[in-house]
Amino acid sequence: MTATQATQATRAGGLRRLPARPRRYLLAAVVAAWVLIWVFVQGRDTFPLGGAELTPLHVRINEAGEVIDNSRNDNPFFLYFVNYIRLFLDESVTFVQALISQPSFGRPLPVVGWLGVVAVATAIALLWGNLRVALLTAAGFASFGLLGLWEESMDTLALTLAAVVLSLLIGIPLGVWAGVSDRFNRLVTPLLDFMQTMPTFVYLAPLTLFFLIGPASATVATVVYAVPPAIRITAHGIREVRPATLEAGVSLGSTAWQSLRKVRLPLAKRTIVVGVNQTIMAALCMVTIAALIDAPGLGKTVVKALETLDVGGAFTAGLAIVVMAIVLDRVTSAAGRRVEIRHRAGRSRGPGRRRAEIGAVLAVTGVLVYLSHVYVWAAEFPSEANLGRYVRQGVDAATLWAQDNLAVYTGAFRNAVSYGLLNPFEALLTGSPWWLVGAVLIAFAAILANVRVVLVTAVCVALLVGLGLWQDSMVTLASTLVATVLVMVLGVVVGVWMGRSDRVDQLVRPVLDAGQTMPPFVYLVPILGLFGATRITAIIAAVVYAAPVAVKLTADGIRGVAPSAVEAATAAGSSTWQLITKVQLPMARGALTLAASQGLVYVLAMVVVGGLVGAGALGYDVVAGFSQLQLRGKGLAAGVAIVVLGIMLERITRAAARRADAEAHGAH
Repeated sequence: MTATQATQATRAGGLRRLPARPRRYLLAAVVAAWVLIWVFVQGRDTFPLGGAELTPLHVRINEAGEVIDNSRNDNPFFLYFVNYIRLFLDESVTFVQALISQPSFGRPLPVVGWLGVVAVATAIALLWGNLRVALLTAAGFASFGLLGLWEESMDTLALTLAAVVLSLLIGIPLGVWAGVSDRFNRLVTPLLDFMQTMPTFVYLAPLTLFFLIGPASATVATVVYAVPPAIRITAHGIREVRPATLEAGVSLGSTAWQSLRKVRLPLAKRTIVVGVNQTIMAALCMVTIAALIDAPGLGKTVVKALETLDVGGAFTAGLAIVVMAIVLDRVTSAAGRRVEIRHRAGRSRGPGRRRAEIGAVLAVTGVLVYLSHVYVWAAEFPSEANLGRYVRQGVDAATLWAQDNLAVYTGAFRNAVSYGLLNPFEALLTGSPWWLVGAVLIAFAAILANVRVVLVTAVCVALLVGLGLWQDSMVTLASTLVATVLVMVLGVVVGVWMGRSDRVDQLVRPVLDAGQTMPPFVYLVPILGLFGATRITAIIAAVVYAAPVAVKLTADGIRGVAPSAVEAATAAGSSTWQLITKVQLPMARGALTLAASQGLVYVLAMVVVGGLVGAGALGYDVVAGFSQLQLRGKGLAAGVAIVVLGIMLERITRAAARRADAEAHGAH
């Protein structure tokens, strides 16, 4: 190992004295010793806990929740702070619902009916985007009514708009601050990391303690999830302004405020619009999940379909969610491009012509809004145009066909994963004493990372024991590891295929984009229909959720291999298989390790969803805490356990990714 490689390995958080091959041997030795010891001590110190059993910690959390419930109407903190925030948020969402979705102000219909809403959305798309985006927007909004889900779609849109406005009011100023202040940026970055890596379900239960179930809690949960992209991307845009441009402004006598207002913000406008786009996408994804705490809209339809195994109903609602995501994404993306074009080329048309266009669009929109306010036919979407029942019937028929004709294959897959991967992993983890698993995890951290990660791992193990949910945590860890193995198999196979072929990349990448933007509940019900309410259903849903990021990272790593290395191997007579296994995959090792790291995090984020479909363990504990007050403390503890598992696994795998990347660069 050269001095440069040793330095890079050290910076990657690794042990300088252990090159890659001896490190693999040492990891294998640790696993072998673990299995050998497990044979003699299995079943000891595993801390099993029944579904309705509580530890003293869980009881104390329940008691704390009861104190909060009882003090809601007399504690000054609630009376003069929390309750006012809850009232404000509830009224904000209710006001938007009154405008576009719910009967209000003594009317049997909302203020603006379906025709007016379609007209306003289309006008916004036309003025901020282009004609193609406007036509897509009109068709997308009309499809909500055609699917028979107009009111539910508008409820989702209302909650999304309220949450996005609050997220931007918080995120853009903080992003500007982080962009101009290195100190504040260093302070806020760890908090944003925590907010983005913490599973969204974890903070739903605590929010209901303060804001009760309903729109207020759903809005706060959505803001927590959606505000980090607004802060990060705004800060990035502010920081990307060239120093020479800022120096020119200072030399002309601009103050810091003038430099921000007249230089930084205008030049960062396009990036800020991208931040708005990402905030909207995050909010739309979260308002669906927030249906678990009684958020109005399409998410509630999907959750009900989960409970009744109504595959057609869930698919129809999921289709409406995907259409809304596509429309909002295209409109904000088109707005960003328009900002960029105007910034580079200036105004291509005279201001008079632009004002005339705006006036004509606003006039037509105003007429349509008035018609939707006055006439029932323009306010209530015509029921005879409801095509949703045909979509549901078709999906139900397809599901029944798949169940009848694919049962042999799905059963074989389920048995293979259960007996070949899941049961052995689970037996080893749940049957090992806590101190043995803790020692193995610490050994892994020592081999793959550094002293800091070893300390983090030790603290996480102690927290899992202290939370009283050790065995449930091990069951969840087993499912997570199995799902990650499947994610990496899919990631390597498809990622190599994409990385080696531009045509395949063009065909597969839109599918991966859809998988990343589609809410998990949408594809959970079809999987549930095929595999039933089992652990395998949860694992497959996690694979669908996590595979896109692993595939993309692997493809980028393969594509990043130096062409000269590929050409040299080809000239030496290497076959395609040899080229992949001996050159491209080894040289993309850093990308593969990063893909495994991100796959773990994404899989863990699906733990609670798995609890809805028979996965049990920590996911079930969190879900039970929502529905049963006596299990609220256990549910909160389970949420913390998920975060602890995520932190531990993320730290270990990130350190391994840094080391692999450093070794790959050193090999070059």
